[in-house]
Amino acid sequence: MAGESSRSIADVLQDIVGNVQSIIRSEVRLAKVELTEEATKAGRAAGLMAGGAVAALFTFWLLLLAALFALSIVLPLWAAALVLFGVMAIASAILLMAGKKRFKTVRGAPKTVETVKENVQWVKSQAS
Repeated sequence: MAGESSRSIADVLQDIVGNVQSIIRSEVRLAKVELTEEATKAGRAAGLMAGGAVAALFTFWLLLLAALFALSIVLPLWAAALVLFGVMAIASAILLMAGKKRFKTVRGAPKTVETVKENVQWVKSQAS
């Protein structure tokens, strides 16, 4: 403790500035990691949406074709096609809403960004 009491104010301030810089660098590194994780989640959600759209096209194509032929037995062909159009519109809306819901779980800015802003504000208030 005797050595610390002989430190000058300039040395103490220099240590404080160095520590604050180190904290801010650490917060920025953490923010980068969080952004990478969120970008990965967004990519996976987009992949699921694209996969769902492609699967829906291939899976329902044959089903709709069979349904069209079946409906054309009791309805005119144009009416059967119109009914199937409505069914496809509903199925597409469900897939798009599921993808949109998944995208809502992706955070835009990580919490670390707010912490860095708070640290900068604190340093500014201490300096004045």
